Amino acid sequence: MDDVYAKFISRMNPTRVVIDNESCEHATIIEVVSANRHGLLLEVVQVLSDLNLIITKAYISSDGGWFMDVFNVTDCDGNKIRDEGFLNYIQKTLETDALRGLNGVMPCKEHTSIELTSTDRPGLLSEIFAVLTDLRCNVVNSEIWTHNSRAAAVICVTDQETGGAIEDPKHLSMMNELLCNVLKVNSNFKTPRLKISSSGIMHTQSRLHQMMFADRDFERLEGVKHSSRNHVCVLDCNDRDYTVVTVRSKDRPKLLFDTLCSLADMQYVVFHGTVITERMEAYQEYYIRHMDGLPVSSEAERQRVIECLEAAIERRASEELELELCTDDRLGLLSDITRIFRENGLCIRQAEISTRGGKAKDTFFVTDVYGKHVDPKIIGLIKQQIGQNILQVKGNLNVSPKLPQETARSFLFTNLFRSLGSQNFGLIRSYP
Repeated sequence: MDDVYAKFISRMNPTRVVIDNESCEHATIIEVVSANRHGLLLEVVQVLSDLNLIITKAYISSDGGWFMDVFNVTDCDGNKIRDEGFLNYIQKTLETDALRGLNGVMPCKEHTSIELTSTDRPGLLSEIFAVLTDLRCNVVNSEIWTHNSRAAAVICVTDQETGGAIEDPKHLSMMNELLCNVLKVNSNFKTPRLKISSSGIMHTQSRLHQMMFADRDFERLEGVKHSSRNHVCVLDCNDRDYTVVTVRSKDRPKLLFDTLCSLADMQYVVFHGTVITERMEAYQEYYIRHMDGLPVSSEAERQRVIECLEAAIERRASEELELELCTDDRLGLLSDITRIFRENGLCIRQAEISTRGGKAKDTFFVTDVYGKHVDPKIIGLIKQQIGQNILQVKGNLNVSPKLPQETARSFLFTNLFRSLGSQNFGLIRSYP
């Protein structure tokens, strides 16, 4: 009956999206109001992230039966959104997707989805793509993450002959056997996992977070010193029966989405929250409870929340060298490219593969085999092999990626501890 009542309330009070381009000089303000339901916050932020909008501020309130959130957003260049057609598209997408829900499995018969997790090692991706090429499988989309010696990938492939999903049971069985053999090589840390399906797909990045979390990539290896550059604090808010989580880290695109994915995977609900970014630093504060209605209740649980949030932020921090490949798509392209990377001593730490209209546009984040910056001479040799105009270096090749220096505790944290000291919701407020 509760579920029926919730659906009735949702239908009687459809999602309302208001876009304000006048109140803020530097950002477009998007206000979303709706009957509340589980997962709605993540779905809204997912839409904004998929549209490549940068969230500079956010105010979250989803306590009780209502969801009322405000987001300050810009484009990738830090500008307000002024295109009326795009603004209308944002509004329509938020209202439509928030009604139907995004995180369930969506039917797809166009391709076969491969999900895998394994111990990370040099050449792993090259071997996977080589197997797929031998099996006459064309990679149409893929995303690969590595973190803390673990690797996870979602790879969408089609049958080279039919151009559709792979349906032959013998073909699928052979693919499963050969990929399992690749994943088992030197995989003595944890058991690799492989799933091949043509029944449907989830949002790729949400699924990668789930896979990494299930593989416990947040657990630190014994003997490896951990020096996280992110500051996560978990405190009690006893009079309100919440747990207060604060996160301070280097700002980057999709940071809010990654944080909310981690909290959702741990089965926590965000009731209130504030997000502020300035000077390349991001501050996030959330008032949460577990889905059973209880706040964090033990030191072990508190530590787990800290470790999982740090892992979610680190999974695609992308401080490695970025290489972009643009060329005509063909069977075996990725096998050839990743083999060249491997032969020249490059390790792929993160990758995003996409094809459209017969064109391949692939992005790779790479280091050398020791996790260090790549020698520019090596990149020159690789470009000669692949093609000077096909492979482009993003950013300055001659400058090693710098780790952000620790700064003095910002005024945001000062305000946080002051507000918590008096046990109120000092930071939970509307925008001025």
